[in-house]
Amino acid sequence: MTVLVTGAAGFIGYHLSRRLLEQGTPVLGFDNLNPYYDPALKRARLQELHRVAERTGTPLAMVEADLADGAAVEAAFQGRSPAGSPLPCPRPRRVVNLAAQAGVRHSLENPAAYIQSNLVGFSHVLECCRHHRIEHLVYASSSSVYGGNARLPFSEHHGVDHPVSLYAATKRANELMAHTASHLHALPATGLRFFTVYGPWGRPDMALFRFTRAMLAGEPIDVYNNGEMVRDFTYIDDIVEAVLRVLERPATPDPAFDPHQPDPAGSWAPHRLFNIGNASPMPLRTYIEALEQALGITARKRYLPLQAGDVVATAADTSALEAWIGFRPGTPVAEGVARFVAWYRQFYGV
Repeated sequence: MTVLVTGAAGFIGYHLSRRLLEQGTPVLGFDNLNPYYDPALKRARLQELHRVAERTGTPLAMVEADLADGAAVEAAFQGRSPAGSPLPCPRPRRVVNLAAQAGVRHSLENPAAYIQSNLVGFSHVLECCRHHRIEHLVYASSSSVYGGNARLPFSEHHGVDHPVSLYAATKRANELMAHTASHLHALPATGLRFFTVYGPWGRPDMALFRFTRAMLAGEPIDVYNNGEMVRDFTYIDDIVEAVLRVLERPATPDPAFDPHQPDPAGSWAPHRLFNIGNASPMPLRTYIEALEQALGITARKRYLPLQAGDVVATAADTSALEAWIGFRPGTPVAEGVARFVAWYRQFYGV
């Protein structure tokens, strides 16, 4: 059964596609390889995926196109390239939508990119899922939807109507759009609120990547909010394991849902929302200490105030996820950071 993975050249998309290929599941990857960060890293991920596909004998097809191109999205769902030629794997029956314009602060500078990718692009995915009778849509949301909420840990039962960045607003919009499609078209859809994902092949705009690069170059690192920001750092392998398990269990209506007292976590429609986090939040300074230990370098720190669009703390309540799939993330941060450092040194030869 082919799985369509949008954002397959991205951080999470690469790791998910690799696991799917390793277990013998054909993958149809879709990515525009945009220059938000170095496209060479994205192409290196794709080269790794092709090596895995060749080694395992599992079909892999890659489409380089933008989700905002509705015709290209439609062609992929039909098992064709944008030019119309057939792709070397069956048409997809399940979809994991990970493609998005990422980055909280970038949304303050280039809002149009978020509208096109995260809203227009996602609407194309939903329409194709509807018309091609996709069995299950799993899509990436974000812990950022909790916005100005100060009640920790964040639970799917909490309201999420106070975003503090356009990125967060688009992710919340995705949840509402998917719920509407589930209601109108009986499309099983599951939204996953990821909490600060890190690990090998990570994004260069994320703190771990930036800190590692600066420390190895002998440069200071920028530490916002005086290092008092708290994050629920979640290792990539845990994220992928959870996504795979969720993919195998399509969303169903919540039989306990009461429209007179609507619970944000439930619905009469086949739509579900889950947090995916490590459930072990820690201050940024502790995260930096783990990196210092892994590198054997003491960071020179430049303390700066909280940035616009950032939240002070995140923490995930993952009890609903564990009840649904029998799994909860748990990789210790020190272990995950050490694995990232080992990959970084090997990949960049430093």
